[in-house]
Amino acid sequence: MQNGIMIQFFHWYSRDNGTLWSYLSQEAPKLAELGVTAAWLPPAYKGSDGTNSRGYDVYDIYDLGEFDQKGTVRTRYGTKQEYIDCIKALQDNGITAIADIVLNHMGGADETEKIWVKKVDPEHRNEIVSDAFEIEAFTKFTFPGRKGQYSNFIWDARCFTGVDYDNASKETAIYKIQNEYGEGWDEVIDDEKGNFDYLMCADIEYRNEFVREELKRWGKWYLETTNFNGMRLDAIKHMSPRFINEWVDYMRSLKPDLFIVGEYWAPGDLPLLQKYLDATQGRMTLFDASLHHNLYDASNQGRDYDMSHIFDGSLVDAAPTFSVTIIDNHDTQPLQALEAPVNPWFKPLGYALILLREKGYPCIFYPDLYGTSYTDKGKDGNDYEIILPKCEELEALLLLRKNFAYGAQRDYIDHKNCIGWTREGNEDERTGCAVILSNGDDGNKHMEIGKRFAGKTFVDFLKGSPEEITIDENGWAEFLVKGGKVAVWVQKQIRMD
Repeated sequence: MQNGIMIQFFHWYSRDNGTLWSYLSQEAPKLAELGVTAAWLPPAYKGSDGTNSRGYDVYDIYDLGEFDQKGTVRTRYGTKQEYIDCIKALQDNGITAIADIVLNHMGGADETEKIWVKKVDPEHRNEIVSDAFEIEAFTKFTFPGRKGQYSNFIWDARCFTGVDYDNASKETAIYKIQNEYGEGWDEVIDDEKGNFDYLMCADIEYRNEFVREELKRWGKWYLETTNFNGMRLDAIKHMSPRFINEWVDYMRSLKPDLFIVGEYWAPGDLPLLQKYLDATQGRMTLFDASLHHNLYDASNQGRDYDMSHIFDGSLVDAAPTFSVTIIDNHDTQPLQALEAPVNPWFKPLGYALILLREKGYPCIFYPDLYGTSYTDKGKDGNDYEIILPKCEELEALLLLRKNFAYGAQRDYIDHKNCIGWTREGNEDERTGCAVILSNGDDGNKHMEIGKRFAGKTFVDFLKGSPEEITIDENGWAEFLVKGGKVAVWVQKQIRMD
């Protein structure tokens, strides 16, 4: 009996003292006890900003905290051996390790090159706004600290489609590199900014067969070296689906059961997510950016949000098999580029919506389980102190998913402010629950949970409602919830405190 739960065990401001891998190793037993079955780890390879790097400014994908590069041997999160040990510690506790794979771009080149480019309109990347001219670009990666160990592949301008900086003029712009693949960018799914192939740094050119083969060699080395169980693919919105399909197929030829979730961030735009699923032909799941968008809106609008539409336009509603549901992630937290944090009051309701239902694969966020605080600059240049309190109900909701949220589901998502559902349970008589939540006043809902519970007494596992409820002879009862809260009703005699 197991309901899968993933945790993103980091956020943008996670500890930078090299202890994250060791800390996660220590926390693995606790996470397993709460029902966590997979842990999404941050990018493990050396970034251009050394120990300050979160891993998304990729420098050397073969350096997992082993070589003296960018002013450090370890990464922000620890050393290569600590990373490998962390993955084993997770697996020893029944938790699969999800590696964060960032293959869209590279940064921190070791040398510059004189290359020919054309400048493009940053808002309409297919529109060329200059003749060809020469710039000095950071496009040559020789990895002198690694000295050819694991791979002697040298990355140069032929491996990239575009850059955003001319070291000669010190100008920042978007430059399309003139190469044998033509003036156009690689093909991507949607037409935002004309073509959103280019995101940042030196954008990788996947029409180059030598690049594709090198990344297959690296993927095999990375899998054999660390023994991870799955992958989170970063920034796939900006990458050619042709390459993704080719590379994923190769990786699955090495490990057929490899789990894959992609980050295609298109909040409120379900057709784009579906279009990407079509282009990759079911090869991966996607984070449900559309559901996050709904949860964010609901948390801001309060009682004015119509909860009967909370799943409208979501991936979990349209294609549940391919939906990884989330409340927040490192990109949506305050002060980040995609800032859209779900307000704390709504977190328990949101987590009930993704943890206690049949469909979707829920991913919880580190700050919601542990809490955190940090200081950083806002868009106005001022410093802000951000406090993200832990969601006090989250541990209980995790235990509810682990132990109770099984069986047939009956939905009562039919009211603007008060919605609910029941889970009938499975062959284990302890399972089964009734969930009711309100974004307005105290509420109640007449719901069927099943005749197997006739005469049973139910109590609120979250202890928000002190009442006891008896299920009638037909398996129905009037379930209660406090205003702005969630209540989860389970059998009294098997309540877990």
